[in-house]
Amino acid sequence: MAKIISGKDVAEKILTTNIKPKVDDLKLKGVIPTLVVILVGDVQASASYVRQKEKFAAKAGIKSEVRKFSETVPEQEVLDEIIKINKDSDLHGIIVQLPLPDHISVTKILNSIDPSKDVDGFTPTNVGKLFLGEETLVSCTPKGIMLLLESVNTDLKGKNVTVIGRSNIVGKPVSILCQQKHATVTMCHSRTKDLTAKLSDADVIIVAVGVPKFIHGDQIPMGSIVIDVGIHNVDGKLCGDVDFESAQNKVSAITPVPGGVGPMTVCALIENTVIAAERLSNKN
Repeated sequence: MAKIISGKDVAEKILTTNIKPKVDDLKLKGVIPTLVVILVGDVQASASYVRQKEKFAAKAGIKSEVRKFSETVPEQEVLDEIIKINKDSDLHGIIVQLPLPDHISVTKILNSIDPSKDVDGFTPTNVGKLFLGEETLVSCTPKGIMLLLESVNTDLKGKNVTVIGRSNIVGKPVSILCQQKHATVTMCHSRTKDLTAKLSDADVIIVAVGVPKFIHGDQIPMGSIVIDVGIHNVDGKLCGDVDFESAQNKVSAITPVPGGVGPMTVCALIENTVIAAERLSNKN
């Protein structure tokens, strides 16, 4: 029977045993780790995600605040807000909730964030450091995936990892993190020819392609571990990029949707905020 890897349970454990003690230590030094979320417009999914971040922040004992802007806010006004946060030594982490309205350049916004406060790990500086294997703030979803694999004692050394999806947010960075753990990584995507053949010797499959039930059980090698990053609402029911029902009989472990990667992404964000606060407090 496949082990269901509960991101909710793993996140809870990390928050209480790893992160909260570090927050308590910082508070003894007069530092309250603080995360600022910039939210533009009224996207229901974004608002829901922000509420989850606030909930996790409260559990860890860090402070979080949301700065909301209307859908029609001028780009420069958002940039000015980020510059203001960059300069405030009491604020340690900045995230800009995506997607943004079409008139606002995501590239400009990300480039304006101080890399030391970039707790989403999206700035070119932090992405470059990740690529080079240097100490950095690691993108939250890839970081959460690695923590999930650790939770089931997966040693990636010498393992075959197949990543499906090549986004800058998940696919590319998680492939680098797996390589740094000495895995042999195969990168696939929606246009890969004969995907089933590419999966045939995979020990670990990470699916972040953004298509509901893109991978089925008959494509998955027996005994592999599957991490499903996707989340979709199909006919009023949530599902991932993997057809869970057909996959769970083939795998040794699999993440559910919801309750798998999602909570781990938020957990990684909170941990990054605490890391940023520690580093910034050491500089002062």
